[in-house]
Amino acid sequence: MRIPFVTSREFSLEPLTVRDSDAISTLHREDFVRPWTGGEFADLLAQETVFGFAAREVGRGKGPPIGFVLARLVAGEGEILTVAVARSHRRQGLGWRLMDAVLRELHAQRAEALFLEVDETNAAAIALYSGLGFREVGKRADYYRTGGNGANGALVMRRDLR
Repeated sequence: MRIPFVTSREFSLEPLTVRDSDAISTLHREDFVRPWTGGEFADLLAQETVFGFAAREVGRGKGPPIGFVLARLVAGEGEILTVAVARSHRRQGLGWRLMDAVLRELHAQRAEALFLEVDETNAAAIALYSGLGFREVGKRADYYRTGGNGANGALVMRRDLR
């Protein structure tokens, strides 16, 4: 007799550090035509105004992140610099958890607003951001390079925090 059971993965969120730079660069390659290098991530994470969070699967030790978000806070305004979740771990709420961690940090820092750009063809990300209270406030033409010679526009989105 087979007894069915449900397994659920648990994840932890931890602050990103410079030591995560190469691992998040590898993850960034899954989604971006021009991914950022480990050195570029290290340079960003060394800046006082930049912070982020890494999602790791519980029980996997200090393995590489399966998702991350990188943000900046300057003069009361936050900006999502980039966010990525491994394709193998999508549709499990990690994007929402990562964004929620940034929102909590920005609330603690008494930020006024959070901005981001998202590829206008990325319906899943747009739905996530809209569900988190972001609204479209502008557009950037030809912002994201595609695999060929073309480019997609970006939606500029904002969420007020006060």
